[in-house]
Amino acid sequence: MTAQQLVERDGRKYKTKATTRQHTGVLQCHDKGFGFVQATDQDEEFFIREANMGEALHGDLVRVAVAARAPEDKKRECEVLEVVERRCTEVVGTFHHRSDFAFVEPDDQRILQDVYVAPDAFSGAKDGEKVMVSIDRFDDRKASPEGRILRVIGPSDDPNVRVLSLAMSMDVKADFPDEVEAEAEGIPVKIPEDEIERRRDLRDKPIFTIDPVDAKDFDDAIHVEELDNGNYEVGVHIADVSHYVEPDTAIDAEALERGTSVYLVDRTIPMLPEKLSNKVCSLRPHEDKLAFSILMELTTEGDVVDYEICETVIHSKERLTYDRAQDYIEGGYPDDKMAADVVQANRLAKTITRRRMQEGAIDFGSDEVNVILDDDGTPTNIVRKERLQANRLIEEFMLLANRTVAKHIAAPEHVDRHRSNGTDEPLPFVYRVHDSPDSEEIQQLAEYVRVFDHELPLTDGNARSSDLGALIDEVQGQPEEQVIVRAALRAMSKAEYAVGNIGHYGLGFDYYSHFTSPIRRYPDLMVHRLLKRYAKGGSPADIEDLAARCEHCSEQERNAEEAERESVKLKQVEYVKNHVGEEFDGVVSGVTKFGVFVEITDLLVEGLVHVREMNDYYVYDESTYTLRGENNGTSYRPGDSVRVEVASASVEDREIDLLFVE
Repeated sequence: MTAQQLVERDGRKYKTKATTRQHTGVLQCHDKGFGFVQATDQDEEFFIREANMGEALHGDLVRVAVAARAPEDKKRECEVLEVVERRCTEVVGTFHHRSDFAFVEPDDQRILQDVYVAPDAFSGAKDGEKVMVSIDRFDDRKASPEGRILRVIGPSDDPNVRVLSLAMSMDVKADFPDEVEAEAEGIPVKIPEDEIERRRDLRDKPIFTIDPVDAKDFDDAIHVEELDNGNYEVGVHIADVSHYVEPDTAIDAEALERGTSVYLVDRTIPMLPEKLSNKVCSLRPHEDKLAFSILMELTTEGDVVDYEICETVIHSKERLTYDRAQDYIEGGYPDDKMAADVVQANRLAKTITRRRMQEGAIDFGSDEVNVILDDDGTPTNIVRKERLQANRLIEEFMLLANRTVAKHIAAPEHVDRHRSNGTDEPLPFVYRVHDSPDSEEIQQLAEYVRVFDHELPLTDGNARSSDLGALIDEVQGQPEEQVIVRAALRAMSKAEYAVGNIGHYGLGFDYYSHFTSPIRRYPDLMVHRLLKRYAKGGSPADIEDLAARCEHCSEQERNAEEAERESVKLKQVEYVKNHVGEEFDGVVSGVTKFGVFVEITDLLVEGLVHVREMNDYYVYDESTYTLRGENNGTSYRPGDSVRVEVASASVEDREIDLLFVE
């Protein structure tokens, strides 16, 4: 096809003149056999039929020809002209062996073709096993992509293999390259004396960590001491990963590529090799460790009146779990040497929390679940995660440290006077930003909560964070609490990393960054390096490089969160599969024209009652978010209590079908 041709498909003409009708974008397929291409050069998304995808696969960067006009109320259609970059190069799926060939059925149903594997490329894979296969060739839409088995993951019916293959299908890297592991093994555990001597020695401070009972990667530690003037010294001590992981090393490149650790339902896939994440860098108790600390002087009202950021050596006196710290807070174990320190830290943390909420922060609470697994990875129970005051204590001090670091860079003494435009601007930095919600989304939320007799005040088409926070407080304990909280979360913009500071809407902060978790988040490692660089008078960092890294890490974070959610959902469905045919109480969590979503109260899982399984012809009322039967008058809306039966549970699709019990 030449650049000047007109191509006709399904009666529609596609101009291919490069200057007017060609666009580049990423192909996003749907499992029903169609897809969309979001143009990179304009804010428009194009519809594409499978027949017009050419040799492109889900996730590929493609160049498309676009129809001159769109059908009424629909998107313009497009056709793939060229695969600019094959980004779908590896696929996870199930290996199916036939007499003289095999194929891999992708787990990701957005990959619309099976992958053909020749007999000499089986690599020992057996029928029914989960595998990773390469995409070596795909140049004919009428044929299958061809590839080789790169890795045999394990039996499809193994509960642990299911989780790992799910994560790998979502581009989570399970293993470290040999070069990275070798580099990590070469890093000494023992700290040289000359390194200790050049740092602030805080080994005599009453420092402790508070983490989950099964944690091994201790990023952060704290201490609190009363000063002679009645104020308090709060020390937040962070693992000094930047001392061990240097730029332009294999470890650093791998950490950047991963961007974050991934916390799946049954395992952690770390950003750094375990020797670093669990041993060398981890602030383990009763061991000397290198830290990057921020020492803050706080008044009894929680105001930071002074601070210092410095490289330190510390010695954690105690490794506390959240449960043990909570016992201290509630008055238990008063004779334990750390109890008084934890109690004092909690007093300060509660003061800071109160101030933060008064200043406009939003507390959405926690709706996380914990799936209890046996030794084989089979789910035995599902419980809601309890958010203890001990959790809030640590969260509050981490928020304070992150905020103080970001404000530190914005201070007048850190103005970049090397800019070519001659303006005084803050030095290039990595911020954690959260934009205000889209005005259309927030207006829809205001209409939604009005159905439940709640009001969300809007100013110039948007809501102040303080007003949204007040709404969340107002619905606490009400039947509609969870559906309104979830609707509010859906209306929120996504927090991300950026070099341009716009503040953090949800926290109500003008300045915010991520400083406290460099073992598991690459942006925190970037922040550590920038702080050290600027403290030594180094030149401003390259903004374009920082921006590219921020964008990549934001994308990796979103991918990790999706993998984490889907792994939990997988185990939830496995658990519910044992309860097919049983009846449960539930709450309507969402209503659409095609059915009613219900959260089963006892099982903490969500399923769908499809309209075709309901006892009447139901019509969806958009104005009241209600599904109403035309003949019997029965209606369903979010927040309603219902009784349901589990009809089926598909582990493969991670979907649960329910029936209403009459």
